[in-house]
Amino acid sequence: MRRRFKIAILSDVHYAGPTESTAGDDYETRDLEPRWLRLLLRLYREHIWLRYPLRQNPQLDRFLAGVGDADCVIANGDYACNVAGVGLSDDGALESAQACLGKLRERFGGKLLVNYGDHELGKLRRLGTRGGLRLQSWRRGCEELGLRPFWQLELGNYVLLNCVSTLVALPLFEADLLPAEKPAWDQLREEHLTTIRAAFIALRPDQRVLFFCHDPSALPFLGRDEIVRGKLPQIERTIIGHLHSPLYLRLSQLLSGLPAMQCFGHSVHRMSRALNEARAWRDFRLLLCPSLAGIELLNDGGYCTAELDSAAQAPARFQFHPLPR
Repeated sequence: MRRRFKIAILSDVHYAGPTESTAGDDYETRDLEPRWLRLLLRLYREHIWLRYPLRQNPQLDRFLAGVGDADCVIANGDYACNVAGVGLSDDGALESAQACLGKLRERFGGKLLVNYGDHELGKLRRLGTRGGLRLQSWRRGCEELGLRPFWQLELGNYVLLNCVSTLVALPLFEADLLPAEKPAWDQLREEHLTTIRAAFIALRPDQRVLFFCHDPSALPFLGRDEIVRGKLPQIERTIIGHLHSPLYLRLSQLLSGLPAMQCFGHSVHRMSRALNEARAWRDFRLLLCPSLAGIELLNDGGYCTAELDSAAQAPARFQFHPLPR
């Protein structure tokens, strides 16, 4: 029987649990050298990115109070603040993620589907001076938070699929890896790609895909995969997070094709490598779900909902719901 489904989508909660909330909002800039760089990064965070990154927990409560009922709720990554930069291997980050997901699971139960973000697994922070990927973060995510690397849900002729963007884009994160852990990460990546390929192979011609990918840096890698590339016409929308604001999506599209830069440190090098291939994003028909808090400059946080026609004879109707701080 033909019907309509409602899904709700949130991303980049960056919840601060009891431990992470005591780190101080200057945790990214404190003691950074040289001093002029510390000042520059502090000005950027205070006036453009987010002045009080550890004080945004009320945004999650506002989402929970306002979203209403839904057939499915997708959390698209980044539940903790990841102050230490090493993902869930840090007890404080694990505590934050547990508190965040605990609230979501209490509210939505089995309707909740949870994707990995980069903050769950870790990455080099502070212009590449600390942090990184840790296998313990992966294990804790699976074993202690109950995160599934891959899930699939059919709603009529719509199929909801996800990927772990850090795994797919692992070549971009090689400098973030501990050398002894690299073989294990490579194996996890290949297993994940095999699962994704199998899901796309199994699609019927009449099915439409909503694809959930936290960080769009992973998309060029999928676009080069022969199996995924052949199914791109069936991807109606790819819902991303990570960029926090539509402003950063527009800037990324504007700077697509930018040459990779080696001279401004690890973080800039990684981001410029991703932007170099950002033209490939358009094939995935992106829709950004911003962070709940947005950015300081525009105060443009919020969440998204979508209404789906079970027959997939009309495109999904997406709506953005602002949550100004």
